[in-house]
Amino acid sequence: MAFTAPIDNFRFPESSRGAFAGKRVLITGSGRDGGIGQAFALAAAMNGAKVVGVHFHRSYRDGFDLVAKLREHGVKAFALQADVTNMRDLWASRGYVVDQMDGGGPDLVICNSGLTEKGYRFGRALPEREEESRAERRARVRQSFIDHLEESRTVLDTKIDGFVAMTHLWAGEAVYHDRPLTLVYVSSRQAIDPGIAVPGYVIANWAVLPLPRVLQVNLGRSSGLVNACCLMLPFVRTGMTEEFADNPKVFGRWQSRMLEPFEAARAVTRLLSRPAPELDLGSFELLVEGEPAAVRLAWSQVHLDVREETLDWSIADPLVYPSDSGPAS
Repeated sequence: MAFTAPIDNFRFPESSRGAFAGKRVLITGSGRDGGIGQAFALAAAMNGAKVVGVHFHRSYRDGFDLVAKLREHGVKAFALQADVTNMRDLWASRGYVVDQMDGGGPDLVICNSGLTEKGYRFGRALPEREEESRAERRARVRQSFIDHLEESRTVLDTKIDGFVAMTHLWAGEAVYHDRPLTLVYVSSRQAIDPGIAVPGYVIANWAVLPLPRVLQVNLGRSSGLVNACCLMLPFVRTGMTEEFADNPKVFGRWQSRMLEPFEAARAVTRLLSRPAPELDLGSFELLVEGEPAAVRLAWSQVHLDVREETLDWSIADPLVYPSDSGPAS
């Protein structure tokens, strides 16, 4: 597929250039033409990044086209093919990335890899068909069960395994070389407001949200080297969402129209230009308000507060060990 993105739309105001200016940036899942990962790569390249790593797994043709386009515009860019769910594959890419980034490794990693599902009603029985025997129905239900859960597992593996692996790899490098690193995890607003028919997608994006805090705890005294946050994006028009772009029943409860990739990328660039302490450990949701012809984009910070309540019946009659009364009869 030829490169089709409107590249000039990714030149943002000077006030947002701090997000990428002078940085070595690696974006996972950025090869597909028209995708949000490609939009992040273009935003970085057109707003001062020192070098941009374009990662892809299968969409190599689009990925190479993007790298060529960035180089045409005088940006140092390179292609990286790796399966983020294959740890050996990912480790093998480490040295190559460091070399391409002049021996320094990335300053900013945007973990964007992810898939979605064709859609199915999680936990619901399939409707019956006329003149279908019980044996045929049993076979159809079995196949549907296997196919749908295989699809969900692929979505879960790509998002969860991929993000944890990228965290482990590049945070480890940052600590070893005593070099600051920013990690940005791309989630979805469906993580906190689930839509129907995409259970694996919702669960995978929810699992992303604790990663900054988990990383901070595990890094301990070195946690100051790594700044991490999560972005919960609304519906953006990409190859995965194009079929729903004219169906407000799918996305209408959240926004009046889908965002274009450059619109979402500009909002993300503006957020990432804020001072690092404002972003560290945060989960940020991009809100889309207004009518289709004049949408307004604004960020909110989402606090995932854990609330615990004691149970009166259990407090009043707790289990006590050791007990003189012996085992319960």
